Amino acid sequence: MSMQDAQRRTSIPRRVLSGLHQPLPPGTAPVRSTTRATPRAAVVRDRAGRRLYAIDGIRLLAALMVAVHHYAGTNRVDQPGNRVWDRPVSDIMPTVFRFASYGWIGVEIFFVISGFVICMSCWGRSPRQFFVSRVIRLYPAYWFAVAFTTVVLTLLPGVWDRLRTRDVLLNVTMLQSGSGVMNVDGVYWTLWSELRFYLLFLVVVWTGLTYRKVVVFCCVWGAAAMLAPISKLPLLELVANPEGAWYFIAGLALYLMHRFGQDLLLWGILAMAWLMGQRELGIRTDEVEHVSGWRGSVLIFTVFLLAMVAIALGATDRVRGRWLVTAGALTYPLYLMHYAAGTTLINRLRDTMDARLLVVSVIAGFMLLSWLVHRFVERPVAGLLKRGLDTSFARLRNASG
Repeated sequence: MSMQDAQRRTSIPRRVLSGLHQPLPPGTAPVRSTTRATPRAAVVRDRAGRRLYAIDGIRLLAALMVAVHHYAGTNRVDQPGNRVWDRPVSDIMPTVFRFASYGWIGVEIFFVISGFVICMSCWGRSPRQFFVSRVIRLYPAYWFAVAFTTVVLTLLPGVWDRLRTRDVLLNVTMLQSGSGVMNVDGVYWTLWSELRFYLLFLVVVWTGLTYRKVVVFCCVWGAAAMLAPISKLPLLELVANPEGAWYFIAGLALYLMHRFGQDLLLWGILAMAWLMGQRELGIRTDEVEHVSGWRGSVLIFTVFLLAMVAIALGATDRVRGRWLVTAGALTYPLYLMHYAAGTTLINRLRDTMDARLLVVSVIAGFMLLSWLVHRFVERPVAGLLKRGLDTSFARLRNASG
């Protein structure tokens, strides 16, 4: 998906986008996790406290899919005289283009994983802990990415236009889409979907997560997402997020399977999410991407969902490896930084080496940068933010007036 398409996605009309086990008995004690200074999403653990290494691997795979798509599989880079390659990428590396054209599905994969991980990490937590965990996870790498991309686009103009300073500053809030302001990098549109999901799910966290409440939340949100496009109510469409809702709902259902065991109701929610999701994939292939087909998109998405079912039901419990921990840590910074800056580098280096080698080299470079950001930005800044927020909330709790 091109950066321009991604920027328009939040503002253009909806149709332009695109046996069984019973739940644990009532009163089962929820599992509480200790709050750590490291970004929460970097630690993916199941109800027994075991790390789900397979999800880390899928995360990185999804990020790489998106990166390859942006470099060698979008409609934008397949146009004559495009600013990145100067000629259609399908002429330069046709086989790579054929596969890269489906890489945008990595975003939908992110949404499903987000539903799974957020439900997991919030179980037994207070709204305050949920809020703090999201802030320290999302903002440190994001702030660096905004600054990094702005500097790159200023020093190396010609591919993307740098935003006005006032718009760059608003991007620091991560709320720019709500104000109708362009993103510093087009990939940030997904953060707007994530933030709306967090806000909705915070209501459930506030009441205390239970199997029943999450199931009801999935059903109510799904109904709202189905009604929003025909309601002609902008506020309902904004809150219900019909373009992304069913992917998050799929992740929530998968986590309930993981925590409580499978049952017919959860399979029904997951099936509905797949059916609604395939329609969204079709809308996106026809009206946004223009480079891939519905059948291939649905096949990839279905394979991914089956992999997530395997994880939820414990089939991947034996998957281990410290490299997967690192893979999970790289994913978020890589996603935030790769697009605008990466295509700008390709524009400057496209005549210096083989195109396939260039794509691999740029991705490798951003993976290294992502590790550095995780090690020297995310971790220390997250620690500072956590200590500061904990102190602030303690003052609120103890204030007498």
